[in-house]
Amino acid sequence: MAVLSWSALQFLVALIDGIAGSRPFHDAVDFYSALATLVLFLHASFVLWVIFGALLTRWCAILRWLHIGSLVWGVLTELLLVPCPLTLLENWLEGKAGLEPYQGGFLLHYLDKLVYPDIPTEVLTVVAVLVCLTNLAVYARRWAKARSALGHRVTRCHGR
Repeated sequence: MAVLSWSALQFLVALIDGIAGSRPFHDAVDFYSALATLVLFLHASFVLWVIFGALLTRWCAILRWLHIGSLVWGVLTELLLVPCPLTLLENWLEGKAGLEPYQGGFLLHYLDKLVYPDIPTEVLTVVAVLVCLTNLAVYARRWAKARSALGHRVTRCHGR
């Protein structure tokens, strides 16, 4: 899956570079800057989805599984230091726009500076992982309750 994601990212970068390369330099810089901003909002939306997605998935199984996958991805990127494709794309676009790309991950760059200016990187990583694990615990609890309720129904049906 990582190879597929990396290949898709490389294709997207080549496509964007080709589109912007056909325009005058000033327009290309504005184009890259606009795309970097779009990726920034997409990235922020994904982080909000990871944090609060469990509130939106109670009645939709497809969203629930997408959110669980997002949570697992969040834990893996934090613990294994796997670079997020959105961070890589955002940094590349900022570089093409003439901006200095930030170093490190999305959460460290934006949340650390805006929300937690004096908190060490390790603490921010632990908090991010705990948020993901808390969401996964919500899903485990829902699953256990649903299974328990189903078991009671089956027992009652067989008891008749």
